[in-house]
Amino acid sequence: MSVTFNHTIIAAKDREESARFFRELLEVPEAPSWGPFVNVQLSDGVLLQFAEPPVDIQMQHYAFLVDDELFDRAYRRLQDGGVVHWADPQMRRPGEINHEHGGRGVYLKDPAGHAIELITRPYL
Repeated sequence: MSVTFNHTIIAAKDREESARFFRELLEVPEAPSWGPFVNVQLSDGVLLQFAEPPVDIQMQHYAFLVDDELFDRAYRRLQDGGVVHWADPQMRRPGEINHEHGGRGVYLKDPAGHAIELITRPYL
């Protein structure tokens, strides 16, 4: 069997709010949830499981490869919603996107403070 990525647990201050943020940003439908998790399922079957841990949340980085049309819609929602975003991971170019690797990219923070990256072309 080949290796594929199946799921990850993402720490959230409010699991419902974080799951809703990702569903709206990535335009994916609600997924069945259970136990301490609120789940978001990506089109390739990968599950993002949001949970509220009893510890301080450490910032993580999550990058999503999206097509140009979804990038346009997501970026428009970021702008319309006044979401702070940057063209670079160092957060030195606010309000911009980048044109790295033959595509476009943007960085933002989710409701729990995780660094989110949307890119239209893979790095490799």
